[in-house]
Formats: sequence, C-alpha cells, structure tokens
Amino acid sequence: MKVLQPPGWAPARGYANGVAARGTQIFVGGQIGWNAQQQFESDDFIAQTAQALRNVVAVLREAGAGPEHMARMTWYILDRVEYNARLKELGQVYRDVMGRNFPAMTCVQVAGLVEMRAKVEIEVTAVLAD
Repeated sequence: MKVLQPPGWAPARGYANGVAARGTQIFVGGQIGWNAQQQFESDDFIAQTAQALRNVVAVLREAGAGPEHMARMTWYILDRVEYNARLKELGQVYRDVMGRNFPAMTCVQVAGLVEMRAKVEIEVTAVLAD
C-alpha cells in the first residue's frame, strides 16, 4: 500500500488522506461494540469503540489479514462532542488494538444506529497484496 500525501499538505494525524493499493479486497461490514455473542458489555463510548475495533480485527483475521492491510475506515458516531472530548483516550485504545496503522478515514455523526445501545459503528476496506 502507498499512502497518498499531496505535496505541501500538512501531514494527517491519526489517518491518511488517501491510500493506493492493489490486491484482494476485504470488505468488513459495520462492526459495533458488542461481543461475539452480540451482547454489549458496556455503554461507555471508549469501551464500545475498543470492542468494535477488536471485532474488525477478528473479521480481518478470517481473511488472513490484519490492521496493517486496512486501506479505508469509516466511523459512524452518535456524539461528535464526546468523540472530540475523548480523543486522547480514543487514540490510545485505537493504537492498542490497531497498532500504528492509519488508513484513509472518515468519521460521521449520525442520528442513530440500528442497535439501540450502539454508540459507534466502524467499517473497513482492507487489501491483501497479490
């Protein structure tokens, strides 16, 4: 994969502006903060985010991939104020689960998610090189 950084642009922090990749594409559907039995263990935003990220990693592993193969990540959150207020904690939990792998990312505040207790949903596109 090649990170796309246009000349003269300030470096992105915690994400890439773009990624170019060639290979087998892996599409991870939106993962929320419940466990493998579809049960929430917490209503805390950071705890749910950590679980959602672990769920993403589990799906990637099924394809023989890992966080280093992520090309794109989209976050759907319920509360951008909480998201911004807890960025330090969020960054730590992200690095704990995903390491220092920062794909092209988008974060969108939404009015609601299908699962009532969910506070975040994360989807990923990854690419395994040919």
